[in-house]
Amino acid sequence: MSAVRTTPSDSATPSDAALPSDPAGPAPGRRDAEATKAVILRAARYLLARHAHADITLKAVAERAGVSPPLILKYFGNKDTLFARVMSFETDAGGLLDAPVRELGRHMVRYVLESQVERGADPVLRIVFAPLHGEHGEVLRANFRSQVTARLAARLDGPDAGLRAELALAALLGLGVMFGIARGAELRAAALDELVDRYAPAVQAQLTP
Repeated sequence: MSAVRTTPSDSATPSDAALPSDPAGPAPGRRDAEATKAVILRAARYLLARHAHADITLKAVAERAGVSPPLILKYFGNKDTLFARVMSFETDAGGLLDAPVRELGRHMVRYVLESQVERGADPVLRIVFAPLHGEHGEVLRANFRSQVTARLAARLDGPDAGLRAELALAALLGLGVMFGIARGAELRAAALDELVDRYAPAVQAQLTP
């Protein structure tokens, strides 16, 4: 929502003129609402990466997010609307691919690891569980192909861009599974910078062969 800009005029009263002409950001209530929505979406993504869509209840999402089920209904309307947002990769792809191609391998590896460590949610790992979600799994696959794979491939120069994009993403998904699902002890004990240094070249090799 755009902030309303007020400009003093000849007819303005002293109290009008004293109002700030450009409020700094959204009102606290709106900031709180957006933060709460983000927490709910993270909780739903976490559950979708571990359970079948049919088995996930709004109560489970609410408990994971630390909110009440009615609050989820207030912000998202129903479970289908909530998970339509969760099954989109648009926002996640924006963060995952936010680097020049020559630096993208390191960025993507770091982004996946930091997302798991700091936010408890991998940006793309939920695609691995598409077979669990029945017809919703097809939505998840279609979104992943168009919003992540195709978007990455479009940025790559040279032949076989689509294949190379899929191979790079396969490497990231394998890393996400080993770190977040298998919870490899050595992997999780290593310093993040070391993991990036060791793993990123394999990803970058597909991006700039």
